[in-house]
Amino acid sequence: MMQVTALATSDACATNRCDAQLSDRPVAIRHLAVILDGNRRWAERLGLQSIEGYRAGGRNVHALLSWCSEAGIPIVTLWPLSAENLTRDPEELHALLTVIADVFEELACSHLWHLRAIGDLSRLPPDAERRIRNAECHTAGIAGLDVNIAVAYSGRLELLHAIRTLIADHLTAGTVDTLQTDLGPESIASRLYTAGQSDPDLVIRTSGEQRLSNFMLWQCAFSEFHFTPVCWPDFSRADFEEALTVYRLRHRRFGQ
Repeated sequence: MMQVTALATSDACATNRCDAQLSDRPVAIRHLAVILDGNRRWAERLGLQSIEGYRAGGRNVHALLSWCSEAGIPIVTLWPLSAENLTRDPEELHALLTVIADVFEELACSHLWHLRAIGDLSRLPPDAERRIRNAECHTAGIAGLDVNIAVAYSGRLELLHAIRTLIADHLTAGTVDTLQTDLGPESIASRLYTAGQSDPDLVIRTSGEQRLSNFMLWQCAFSEFHFTPVCWPDFSRADFEEALTVYRLRHRRFGQ
């Protein structure tokens, strides 16, 4: 009897400790980033052309944003095309850019999301850049979910862009002599593509790869990561909920 009581007491203490730890853990996600990986692999597995994988992935973006809205996540960043991807076969790249521009326009027409294109869009074909910019402008007054879509994006190039902008700002103001003393985390962060937004709390990468691949190198310094083997077109509501559950069980210390 004493042994049973002791075990019960021990279990109760452990439960209380677990509950106390969970109550200290942040549940709300202010910014979710998703690396949309595995479209081509999904298509290859089904014996389809790559374009069908891109189209299926594009359709899944609408579902993801609906789930994020329901979960109360105010900022979402999606990464469908890296700067490095621009070296792909021209025909395949054209197909991918067409799908990306289509998705931009479809999201804009829904009047639900505030879109922001991040990356070096000047490297895109003129028609693709025009379509993306027009869709972005079309959502300027929408107060819904903030959606960053990273196109022709590179984390390293974003940092270079921020530093060059900082130097140019000081040159314009005639304050280059104070540049060294003014240089700091805030002066860089305020010149990133995501200036004014919170950093990602959670980064999800689909298709099984477990690396950042040059994605938001500055912003992800303290992000949590969730890697799933599911290819992006197959990423479901259950997979989304699993990622959120795993995040809620983590204790973010931020170095403290």
